Amino acid sequence: MNFIKFLFLFLLGEFCMTVSAQDSGTWTGTWATAAEFTGPGDMPKTTSLANTSVRQIVRVSIGSKSLRLQLSNEFSAQPVDIKAVYIADAKDSCDIDRKTVAYLKFSGKRGVTIQPGQTVWSDVVKYNLQPLQRLSITVCYGDGVPVNATSHRGSRTTSYICKGEAKPGKPFQTFERLDHWYNITKINVPSEGRKAIAVLGNSITDGRGTTTNLQNRWPDIMATALSQSQYGVLNLGIGGNCVVEGGLSQPALVRFDRDILGQSGVETLIIFQGTNDIGTSRHAEQTVLKLTEAYKTLANKAREAGIKYVVGATITPFKGNGWYSPFHETARQVVNEWIRKSELFDAVIDFDQLVRDPADHERILQKYSDDWLHLNPEGYRAMGNHAAEVIMKIK
Repeated sequence: MNFIKFLFLFLLGEFCMTVSAQDSGTWTGTWATAAEFTGPGDMPKTTSLANTSVRQIVRVSIGSKSLRLQLSNEFSAQPVDIKAVYIADAKDSCDIDRKTVAYLKFSGKRGVTIQPGQTVWSDVVKYNLQPLQRLSITVCYGDGVPVNATSHRGSRTTSYICKGEAKPGKPFQTFERLDHWYNITKINVPSEGRKAIAVLGNSITDGRGTTTNLQNRWPDIMATALSQSQYGVLNLGIGGNCVVEGGLSQPALVRFDRDILGQSGVETLIIFQGTNDIGTSRHAEQTVLKLTEAYKTLANKAREAGIKYVVGATITPFKGNGWYSPFHETARQVVNEWIRKSELFDAVIDFDQLVRDPADHERILQKYSDDWLHLNPEGYRAMGNHAAEVIMKIK
């Protein structure tokens, strides 16, 4: 604590002078997202989900000859009635390759009702899943649906809604499009010796600033770079999320057991989160202490659960953004120095050093950002490739 306080005061002075694991032996995750409560603003605008079909697109990381899908109703107060779920290779827009359609079953039945606060896994289904492919998941809802669904708000991928139960052999008549995932949370494949990398993060990991439907978040780029090495990459970022308290959705300390320890086959955890805690802080020094203690808690829990490698990532600059101030910048620098030097982590991905402007270390390089906080596709490409290089060095 004395070291942190000293470093905080030292860097603040410098600034002012300058500026005046589950089922790990059987299954491995190939795709996952963090479930959230769905407020009215993220529900469909023209309908409830009742008696509709929602076609959703995901990009997996590793392939297989079989898979299973998890559906979640964890944040809803009412049951969700699902008539059928089927998967297929995704084509353009909402189109699918009909030759690849496979219906999922739940305890041998096509339909399933998920109770409030619960999740369900599908039975294992044979499917020729290719590495890095786009997979279409069509969920056909019945009469009973929650007022507030369980979803992931920042899908960066368009979902398509049609009326009634969509049949795979007929055209999908879209009447509403929106960029959220509903109820889908995980896809697992048989491990076959392969392991997964889980990424805990906020909007920079979730993909704010990427191109909708182009799958160019930095974990996507990392997955591509690691595809020959057969690593599942699981993006558990949530936009606006904090580590300790506040922010959007449950903070990382609360959701960690579900979103990270609840994944299958995870060998490596990347913790890249903290900018929201710092940017919204009114007491920067206290925030530094809380953040570093939280990192210790998360890293220790991960190792106790059998995760072999815990990797820390430094917080990227935000000068030019509205929440920038001398105190917030100093807090960022202190936290980053702690990440680099604390020896808590098995490796460090120094995103700060990678994307900062050489002429102004408190600002993201202009070509990498459009809002001075989030990265753009070029910035995410640099981050993903760099992260893959660090991961390969610790394997």
